[in-house]
Amino acid sequence: MKLFRSKLPALVLLTSVLMLPAQPSVWASDTSDASSYTYSSPKYAASTTSNISKIIARISPSVVGIVGTASAEAIAAEGGSGDEEPGGTGIAFGSGVIISSDGWIVTNAHVIDSMEPGAKVITSEAKGNSKTYLVKEIYSDTVSDLAIIKINATSLKVASFVSSKEQPVVGEQVVAIGTPLSLSLRNSATSGIISGVNRAVDASYKLLQTDAAINPGNSGGPLVNMDGKVIGINTMKYEALGVDNLGFTIPADTVQYIIGQLFKYGEVHRASLGLDFEESEDALSGMPTDDALTVGKVNSTIASKAGIKKGDILYSVNGKKVHTVVDLNEILKSYVPGQKVKLVMQSNGDIVNRQVKLSKE
Repeated sequence: MKLFRSKLPALVLLTSVLMLPAQPSVWASDTSDASSYTYSSPKYAASTTSNISKIIARISPSVVGIVGTASAEAIAAEGGSGDEEPGGTGIAFGSGVIISSDGWIVTNAHVIDSMEPGAKVITSEAKGNSKTYLVKEIYSDTVSDLAIIKINATSLKVASFVSSKEQPVVGEQVVAIGTPLSLSLRNSATSGIISGVNRAVDASYKLLQTDAAINPGNSGGPLVNMDGKVIGINTMKYEALGVDNLGFTIPADTVQYIIGQLFKYGEVHRASLGLDFEESEDALSGMPTDDALTVGKVNSTIASKAGIKKGDILYSVNGKKVHTVVDLNEILKSYVPGQKVKLVMQSNGDIVNRQVKLSKE
């Protein structure tokens, strides 16, 4: 479902595509309901330069640069055709976060999907050294814009993520780290605050908003709190003349959910009601609303047999109210296909209870 964006600037994903005149020689050798959350304040209450420096030093070895030949689709998205000069090519940059010492890395789906096979990962080692590895495996989920990739490496430093019971708060200080614009700027760090939470911004799940400067190439990099823990993966920002510091981050709980699914199945087995929904005008425009969702289409025989039809109104799922499609997606993260849920709905003017077995989306 498209969100109402008539007066909003353009949202841009943060992969950087650089057009080069000829085949570059840049490669090193290959060596191988939020309200239910509780929040624990970070150890460093004061945001001194010393504390931020320590946090950056702690997390940087767990942040990688990702680089590869840009796909034709990525070049076209940047407004080029890929053949501006004879022998010309494009290089795509992005960032990632190490999640296992044996070489698993989380990044954005649009980062790795924008590259041709043969993408490489550049890690940061002790004393400022770095190593380059070929990406061996890729599992990507475009709905969440998350992916995991594998390199043949050992003894990598794993990033620490906030627990599923923690939720960032508005005003909390954060640091963003990534590879903006060029590999020469790898592991650049910027600082800011959490500007907003639970943002439904052209995404399937809720996002965090930050004013920490993030730029093309920062996609897939971490947003880190003052404990040095990853609270999310940077994904996109608003970009327009006069618009500054409107970046968005996929929260850690969604990251962990998607990672778990990709490790288990190689894809995401989302639970689905088998229904398409229409949001109210207030919900589409981003206004606070208590409006419910309207069934626009019945896609599954299970939902049809439960008595659900087009035009019915959905109020809640297992006791949790839903006002937007994003609300529903957040609720369904806690379920798997095959489970049954109770729906409170309105049908033909009557309030009714429907029990539906969740299908795989």
